[in-house]
Amino acid sequence: MKLSFSKLLFFLIILSTSSSSGQTPNFARRLFDAHENYRETSLTKRRFKQQEILPLIEKRKTNPLYQIESVGQSFEGRNIQMIKVGNGPRKILLWTQMHGDEPTATMAGFDILNFLEGENDGFDDFRKQLLESTTLYFVPMLNPDGAERYQRRNAQEIDINRDALALQAPESRILKQLQQTLLPEFGFNLHDKNPRYSVGNSDKLATISFLATAFDQERNVNAVREKSMQVIVGMDRVLQEFIPGQVGRWNEDFEPRAFGDNIQKWGTTLILIESGGYAGDPEKQYIRKLNFVAILSGLGSIADNSFAKENKADYYKNAENSRYIYDLLIKNAIVGRDGKSYKADFGINRYEVNHTDATDFFYRSVIEEYGDLSIFSGTETFDAEGYTLAYGKVYPEHFKDLKILTEAKAWSILKQGFTYIMLDGKTSYKNPVEIPLHILRNKKTPTGTPALDDAATFVLKKEGKIRYAVVNGFLYDLEKKYSKIGNGIVE
Repeated sequence: MKLSFSKLLFFLIILSTSSSSGQTPNFARRLFDAHENYRETSLTKRRFKQQEILPLIEKRKTNPLYQIESVGQSFEGRNIQMIKVGNGPRKILLWTQMHGDEPTATMAGFDILNFLEGENDGFDDFRKQLLESTTLYFVPMLNPDGAERYQRRNAQEIDINRDALALQAPESRILKQLQQTLLPEFGFNLHDKNPRYSVGNSDKLATISFLATAFDQERNVNAVREKSMQVIVGMDRVLQEFIPGQVGRWNEDFEPRAFGDNIQKWGTTLILIESGGYAGDPEKQYIRKLNFVAILSGLGSIADNSFAKENKADYYKNAENSRYIYDLLIKNAIVGRDGKSYKADFGINRYEVNHTDATDFFYRSVIEEYGDLSIFSGTETFDAEGYTLAYGKVYPEHFKDLKILTEAKAWSILKQGFTYIMLDGKTSYKNPVEIPLHILRNKKTPTGTPALDDAATFVLKKEGKIRYAVVNGFLYDLEKKYSKIGNGIVE
């Protein structure tokens, strides 16, 4: 049967679209919408330890889809395992949590494994192509000792990602040996980053940032690095549908000690992904979903070679990460100091502090900058035009035990303009930082005017009436009903 030219052209377009399904917006949308079906339900918060992922690895040892092996031990003797899946010619090495407090891609990685085990859900052709064209080597939690403490560095206090040359850490030696023996064509180096990075000098949080790591000081582009850029271009296009304007480019200055830069130099095409911040997502569950979609889309583009059609110049369309966003920005507040008054903006950041064996955290917030912050933005911004900023009062009653302080009473205290309470005894409250108050134990009552590097606790008042309070960096409208969002602090 002969086909007309127009019919043949139509057929070729359909075939081309089908073969590059991993990069089409429709395919990405389907992955996005289906993520909940594959989400690993045992991982719901960022602060998990190796013992919580070991059962997820163990249960797969009897699944013929996988080959699982120990690739070494951490400094403290924790077993580091690698999960192999697929039997295709293109080898891809993926590793997560070389920094122990960067777990977003670890969660997404187990979601991806769940996805690979699915069937009859509309993704069978994609799975077949992926597993027949690539072999994936997945190392979840390369730094389990760091994850145990929820800290960046390993138990030796070494930053593994700055140890590619000296190889002082056993975890570093494991990663280099894997690259040198497997000789993967592609590597996915999966990280988290400071949640306050912006896309350039915009008001957009850099929720996901990519990097095609440089392999020399001149940041040259050879065939190996060009493929990194091409894969990233496709992944960026996919993510723009879900977080438009919130995809950034990590700084590409060459770091001679870093694994990403060296692995690129050693001949493996390296794609680095940094998961940042997204408003209202402190546990990074939405960003986890974005990782799921982006990584599978990137793997798909490698499996069908569609990445090769991308223009590497498009890699530079996204601005580099910058620091133009505060967690809370108070603008145009009136400040009184030394008998004089003036207007100022206050940039406040909330820093996480580990507690309960690093399985949970509380915030400690500080006034990080003040003055003219007109070029900056806030994840949350409040225009305090006409309001005077000052310290709140200390509640006259001292508390022996916080368990007698109900949330209702705490809110009543705050509404009266008392931001501080004194604690003389225990904190046998289930979680004292849930109270929307600044709790003082061993610290003197602050005096004067809130200033740079002070704790971010103060009130905003107009014509002598206190309308808003900021406690530990969180803003409360005192004329509204309390909504159980207390983020106090004990000092």
